[in-house]
Amino acid sequence: MQDHAPRDRLATHQVLNQPAPAEDRDALADDQPLQEALRREAPDWVARRLAPLGREVGSRRVQALGEAANRHPPELRLFDRHGRRLDEVVYHPAYHELMHLAMDHGWQAVAWQEEGRGGHQAHVAALYLLTQAEPGFCCPVTMTHAAMPVLRASPRVLAQWSPGLLAWDYDPRALPAPRKSALTFGMAMTEKQGGSDVRANTTRAERVEGGWRLTGHKWFCSAPMSDAFLTLAQTDDGLGCFLVPRFAPDGGRNPIELQRLKDKCGNRANASAEIEYRGAWAEAVGDPGRGVATILAMVQQTRLDAATAPVGMMRQALVEAWRHVQGRQAFGKRLAEQPLMRTLVADLALEVEAGVALSLRTARAFDGAARDDAHERALARLLPALAKYWHNKRAPGFLAEAMECLGGIGYVEESPLARLYREAPVNSIWEGSGNVICLDVLRVLGRHPEAREAMTREFAAVQGESPELDRALAELERQLGDAPEALEPRARWLTQRLAQCLQATLLLRHTPAPLGQAFCRSRLGEAVSPAYGVLPREAPLDAILARLPS
Repeated sequence: MQDHAPRDRLATHQVLNQPAPAEDRDALADDQPLQEALRREAPDWVARRLAPLGREVGSRRVQALGEAANRHPPELRLFDRHGRRLDEVVYHPAYHELMHLAMDHGWQAVAWQEEGRGGHQAHVAALYLLTQAEPGFCCPVTMTHAAMPVLRASPRVLAQWSPGLLAWDYDPRALPAPRKSALTFGMAMTEKQGGSDVRANTTRAERVEGGWRLTGHKWFCSAPMSDAFLTLAQTDDGLGCFLVPRFAPDGGRNPIELQRLKDKCGNRANASAEIEYRGAWAEAVGDPGRGVATILAMVQQTRLDAATAPVGMMRQALVEAWRHVQGRQAFGKRLAEQPLMRTLVADLALEVEAGVALSLRTARAFDGAARDDAHERALARLLPALAKYWHNKRAPGFLAEAMECLGGIGYVEESPLARLYREAPVNSIWEGSGNVICLDVLRVLGRHPEAREAMTREFAAVQGESPELDRALAELERQLGDAPEALEPRARWLTQRLAQCLQATLLLRHTPAPLGQAFCRSRLGEAVSPAYGVLPREAPLDAILARLPS
């Protein structure tokens, strides 16, 4: 039998002092923080259903699919060979295999099919794992999942479109929706002149017999090969929400013209397009003139996914860095035995622990809100914004540090760290950039005092356990007493502090005491560092690192 293993003896030298080639791993079984979070935040069935996905995501086969989908980005085909408009995007086969991995197992549908019974926890945990295969293809999975609350605003639209959205299948064919086995959804909100200020949109909707016709442009259309798009357009009643199918009711192509695909910093496996509606047929969703309120139900769902994805990327980078430093020596001993490297990796591991805890706690709040639990509903208003803002602010620096653990090898494209680093800013920009999210936090605190009260009850569970957390909470209470106009310039500080205090609360309650204390001292203490790798002298490095895969 021919040996296909890499050769370690070359013409001029022998390849030494490198970690062993990657092997298949189980991305769920070797993730202790995720397993613990699932045990406390989700019903038992969630972990059982996730088990095959963990094995798939950690396999060399799926990791290779992620690399290929990123290396071969989608291509735009505007016309066929005879000059007829196609307005199609062609993806590499690896992208389609990854979409099958997600959608054939219903991860875009589970939140709604098991709503109030662990469905949101299952979706978020699956998204966290799928991101570790390749973040880009997760965008259409998220959009399809998040469309359901908007469809519910119109019973007729829900009845027509939800069966395809909930189908356990992936059907990439460009066909009218009734002829497909499963459907995907996209979103098109932002325009050149408005960006996050969607009320400045100029796309116009005119009523016609049996529906509406839309004319205008969208600067960002996510997942442009979707079967339908949720979008905003101006009407005589104000800004409305509309569902725009790829194919018109007569079966012909709806005039949604793709202008170009964005050449993005990262997220290269996913297509994002500029589009024009050239009298595209659409149907209204929700109340007239209430388009922003209607589509925000989708945005709230996508924000939780955008808060979870960076934690998945950080976890993948952490595992890669730890594997490398365990297999490489410097200055006479393994990197994993060097005190400074151990401190850095332990600090990175603490960040992932906190991110996993906050993501799964937020998912439980969504599930509790579906059961009409008032406390969980109040938390669900606030937690997605806190998690989205803070996890995405922590990710770029984290991924740069992980890259440094590998040195030059980490900076080249054969390593997953290069593409993760390019990916790092995207979730902070999509669905509301940092300032927008922080202003939303102020809005929720101002309009929904029950959200602040719910957070106070969460914090009360660990009162007196950490002097650093107690001092941070006291300062938060003082700051929140200021007038709204005084709070706005400090909205970023406030959002960061709320997120960190909740992370600290979760770790103090649910992880070994030394880990929670180390988190509080390093994030909320008097000598906090903006860089990773700075932990208090008494930090339990052995205990933290023991929770990483060997």
